[in-house]
Amino acid sequence: MEKENNVQDVKEGKIRDVYIVGSKSIGMYGGYESFVRNLLQQHKNNKLIRYHVACKANGQGHMKVEELSEAHKTGKNEFEYCNAQCFLIKVPEKIGAAQAIYYDLSALKWVCKHIEENDVHEPIVYILASRVGPFEKRFVKRIHNKGGLVYQNPDGHEDWRRKWNYIIRKYWKISEKYAVKNADLVVCDSKNIETYIRDEYSLYKPNTTFIAYGADVSPSKLTDDDSKYVDWLKKNDIVQPYYVCISRFVEENNYEIMIREFMKSNTKRDFVIIATDNPKFAEQLQQKYNYKSDKRIKFVGTVYDAELLKKIRENAYGYLHGHEVGGTNPSLLEALGSTKLNLLYDVGFNREVAEDAALYWNKGLGDLAELIDTVDKFQSEQLQEMGEKAQKRIKEEYSWPYICQKYERIFVNVDVDTKQ
Repeated sequence: MEKENNVQDVKEGKIRDVYIVGSKSIGMYGGYESFVRNLLQQHKNNKLIRYHVACKANGQGHMKVEELSEAHKTGKNEFEYCNAQCFLIKVPEKIGAAQAIYYDLSALKWVCKHIEENDVHEPIVYILASRVGPFEKRFVKRIHNKGGLVYQNPDGHEDWRRKWNYIIRKYWKISEKYAVKNADLVVCDSKNIETYIRDEYSLYKPNTTFIAYGADVSPSKLTDDDSKYVDWLKKNDIVQPYYVCISRFVEENNYEIMIREFMKSNTKRDFVIIATDNPKFAEQLQQKYNYKSDKRIKFVGTVYDAELLKKIRENAYGYLHGHEVGGTNPSLLEALGSTKLNLLYDVGFNREVAEDAALYWNKGLGDLAELIDTVDKFQSEQLQEMGEKAQKRIKEEYSWPYICQKYERIFVNVDVDTKQ
């Protein structure tokens, strides 16, 4: 009876089942992970959409259900969060880079099986990243057989990431091509990416749309003297105001440049690095720069408390952002929403987002160090002006309610031709 009611609801336009594949978890540090978390929060009480989200059960970046507030287990390999059904996919941890491919393929198998066994009509399967393009066709066919559509988010230029060798980069490029070819709709999180997709794959006449990530400008619920924040400062020996960077600790986020240049600068402030663990990369930088000898540079691990993270951003003197691969980056949006002074690596994606609400640096020796020394002397009026520009930018173009309204339209009011 429940299955019959679900089918009738879909036919009457009451409920659209949306499956999300490609996010490792529902969390804070990856772009997709942050996006999924906020999408589910915004649509928690949406009566038109029922979400089903894949998460990694183990391995790097896996889902830690116990650390996600409001999440609760509903089965051995399932949990619920914001009324979304979330399923855990186990992966073999010894297969290296292939882990991501294995994960996405396993998730797509689960999705197609769930759609078919529950007789889900007209589902939408939203694939984040283009990791399994060459293998998607058979899944796309099964989804189309149920009147469904496949949406694809290409995630910038995966084949540019420095952590991959030549063969893997070549595979990512081929995979992106097939992902675009198979998709009924390509959702681009930046205008630069949308232009690239249209030009690079014009042969396939891709149907594209631009929807960025979001952020909010509401202040943290924590006060400056809240024990949670004060204890965090004491625990990590941090003196206010400080510079901060919050992101995955990987090469393409230009940590080497930021650490090198901060060590060259004359600022007396701390550089607080809130990042995922990457011992091998950290040791490489230690061997090259001996950054541990500089007491200003402080690796403090991860922070998953959203309100604490916001307070940390609010009380920072400045935010350093080194991302150079991808489109609209969530950590940049969150910084613009909370931190007055933002210093960004000068690349088209970052300029598209921040425009004149931030200052920019390049990889040249001494460039960022000079910028830090300059802004370190800013007057309060200058900092206030930068902060107002940053918040205005978020309010007008990148608020989460605005972004999630766009997603509701492409999920509910479908006007996309199915690729056959």
